[in-house]
Amino acid sequence: MKKTILLTGATDGIGFEAAKKLISKGHTLLIHGRNQEKLEQVKHSLSQLYSQANIETYIADFSKLADVQAFAEAVKKQHTKIDVLINNAGVFKIPHPITDTGLDIRFVVNTLAPFVLTQQLMPLFNSTGRVINLSSAAQAPVSLDALKGLQMLSDNAAYAQSKLAITMWTVHLAATLGAEAPSIIAINPASFLGSKMVKEAYGSDGKDLGIGADILTRAALSDEFEGKTGKYFDNDIGNWAAPHPDALSEAKNRELVNVMQEILSKHASE
Repeated sequence: MKKTILLTGATDGIGFEAAKKLISKGHTLLIHGRNQEKLEQVKHSLSQLYSQANIETYIADFSKLADVQAFAEAVKKQHTKIDVLINNAGVFKIPHPITDTGLDIRFVVNTLAPFVLTQQLMPLFNSTGRVINLSSAAQAPVSLDALKGLQMLSDNAAYAQSKLAITMWTVHLAATLGAEAPSIIAINPASFLGSKMVKEAYGSDGKDLGIGADILTRAALSDEFEGKTGKYFDNDIGNWAAPHPDALSEAKNRELVNVMQEILSKHASE
């Protein structure tokens, strides 16, 4: 069965490699990026790979939550049903990591933006749908002050905390939504893959991006991921695993999501 799949951060890295795999299988692909020209180039490249490709492009800067809201509204205007959402877009190292409103961009892009997008698009899913959240082997206890923009973090710390945070809200949302909700899964696509992000962070070419693209494709389409809501898949070991212990604490997950909701009530329109 052909699916409608929304993939964020699709213009390079793991996202672009996953887009090529998904479009080659004949699925309708909604691709997101920050730059319109680059999006159109990617659409053209994908169309060259598969002549019958059905591709839509959406532009949004995930460091601006108002852009994320507008992105969700644009998708809802075009679609009444989405089968898979892959929250792949992310950042690690950027020159100026604080937004104009004082939030840490690493948390905004890696944690808050996918949360907003997922919540806004939830009415488009049924119980067979899937939300795939990009986590990481790098997971560190979340400073709620840093999440609020009250504490400055290093690139490594902000990234690791933002990736635990997306894992925590994955577990929380899966536990609180009803049986008719889609499966919500967190995935470490594998450590030190050769993305632009890894090269900028570590100066290393990294491992084959296809490793990450393969697991995202499997997570989107394979029966092995059916009904695994709230679980964490660690592609470094190629199996389901326990995330950081904080993500297994109902109280900590709830506290995190409550703080996220407070932040979004103040900043969602910015």
